[in-house]
Amino acid sequence: MYAGAVAVPLLIGQALNFTPEQMTYLISIDIFMCGIATILQLVVTKFFGIGLPVVLGCAIQAVSPLIMIGSNKGIGAIYGSIIAAGVFIVLIAGVFSKVKKLFPSIVTGTVITTIGLTLIPVAIEKMGGGSAASPTFGNAKSLILAFFTIVLILVTQLFGKGFLRSISVLIGLVGGTLLAAAMGLVSTDIVASAQWMHVPTPFYFGKPIFDVSSILLMIIISIVSMVESTGVYFALGDITGKKIGQDELKRGYRAEGLAVVLGGIFNTFPYTGFSQNVGLVQLSGIKTRKPVVFSAIFLIILGLLPKMGAVAQMIPEPVLGGGMLVMFGMVAVQGMKMLMRVDFNNDKNLLIVAVSIGLGLGFAIKPELFQFMPETIKMFASNGIVVSSIVAIVLNLVLNGMKDEN
Repeated sequence: MYAGAVAVPLLIGQALNFTPEQMTYLISIDIFMCGIATILQLVVTKFFGIGLPVVLGCAIQAVSPLIMIGSNKGIGAIYGSIIAAGVFIVLIAGVFSKVKKLFPSIVTGTVITTIGLTLIPVAIEKMGGGSAASPTFGNAKSLILAFFTIVLILVTQLFGKGFLRSISVLIGLVGGTLLAAAMGLVSTDIVASAQWMHVPTPFYFGKPIFDVSSILLMIIISIVSMVESTGVYFALGDITGKKIGQDELKRGYRAEGLAVVLGGIFNTFPYTGFSQNVGLVQLSGIKTRKPVVFSAIFLIILGLLPKMGAVAQMIPEPVLGGGMLVMFGMVAVQGMKMLMRVDFNNDKNLLIVAVSIGLGLGFAIKPELFQFMPETIKMFASNGIVVSSIVAIVLNLVLNGMKDEN
């Protein structure tokens, strides 16, 4: 999950022009908070923790909205919206555990497919070297590194077994970075200048700003994350033979919400159950919490070592882009797998998926469509994930009513 976790701060930090020092803090504390968030889910109390072998990491669906909020409203608005969204999750945990019927496979599958598809252009831009406006965009070295990374991931997936297959993306990133180093494109200066240890600092990037439109945007993204986590919880419950009822879901949602609040306070990002974790539990046969506790402690230790955060910055953008293309593509495929449960002989379901993905993807690609609208409307309409979520939920309610599956 390391590759997936560091991808979020790398994408957001680079998009918002963070300094190398700020990026080192961001990546390190993000890894630290992944460990804390995981511990919160593993330890079961009366109010928090689902008690399943689940690892929590940064919600990839939050990348585009957070970049948009940071660009338009500033860094403070990012963390104000994250804190508010975390409080919202904690408060609605009980209610949400009872309204799962609003999010059948046709809705969750559509949303997750849209998430993957809207993020792929970000990966393509990275593959070309970072910025499409650059005169060196798409040069031969960038393309060689990007496609070498993709091929290495594919080869590991095809011929690797067990643990090797589960870390194929990480192998691709390491291999691509080694090739870049042989080409003289990797600098170790950032690692050399980083401190050996640091202490997590609340509000490192300044005080939070509670902007209403930003908060509403993050609340919608949080609901999407809760839907994804619900699927993870039920899948892990099925694998481990543990019944997941409303009480378990409530504790799971609350722990996730608390992790999101802490993420906002320590200036990282929203956290959610990693769906990759389900495959790893199934693959390894390890169904107890103890190994995951050790993993969480390991993440916490890594997060206290800035040099480990600086290592992630050594990954060249084309290499990162190649890894992201595979990861984001897999997110889209995960959504398509959910849609396989849907009865597409029913024309209503075809319409719901077609319109939801069409509007979500179209608005994300051409946000200029709303250039004459007020800023708040532009923020929402240009976010394909939010548009797709709202349209899918509303159309499903109108055309199918309140059903568990369609």
